[in-house]
Amino acid sequence: MTLRLGDVAPDFEQDSSLGKIKFYDWAGSSWVVLFSHPADFTPVCTTELGLTSKLKSQFEQRGVKVIALSVDPADKHQEWIKDINETQQTVVGFPIIADADRKVSELYDLIHPNASATATVRSLFVIDPAKKVRLIITYPASTGRNFDEILRVIDSLQLTDNYSVATPGNWKDGEDVVIVPSLQDPEVLKQKFPKGFKIIRPYLRLTPQPNRD
Repeated sequence: MTLRLGDVAPDFEQDSSLGKIKFYDWAGSSWVVLFSHPADFTPVCTTELGLTSKLKSQFEQRGVKVIALSVDPADKHQEWIKDINETQQTVVGFPIIADADRKVSELYDLIHPNASATATVRSLFVIDPAKKVRLIITYPASTGRNFDEILRVIDSLQLTDNYSVATPGNWKDGEDVVIVPSLQDPEVLKQKFPKGFKIIRPYLRLTPQPNRD
């Protein structure tokens, strides 16, 4: 199974470092970041899990739950978490899926034979409250994930879901945004963008970021 943007993220039930996880029940109405690791006790992933733990408040502010995955069993996850907590000076409180039978890995297309026939690739999914896949990034084993970028994309998705805007390249929360080209009615534009907007080209109009509700 190959997942693409806009697909419904598959539901599953699997063991984890925090016990049995029924994914949809666990996710509830939250946004979710699900990210995979090739194995426990790997150096780059150890730093990533530590960083994710330290960003707990940032994810919570955005209504996001975080869940990791590795193909090792839950008891090994527990030992790895001890190492993560000690080496990264944090306390990992989110679940790590114990996908020893590769059930979730197959659902989320995480086994890439060109990379490894048995270990998962380092993919990350952002899943919205309707369980739709909104972002997929697959990283090489040698490169740690940029969680500032992941938070930036979540900010963009949550903003653009609620307003008729898109976010420009390198956009950060609070900066000007782009009005979608399909919106042309002058009265609607005036109503939706009371702060006004600047026309660079007919298809490129910048407006201050709308206030979040």
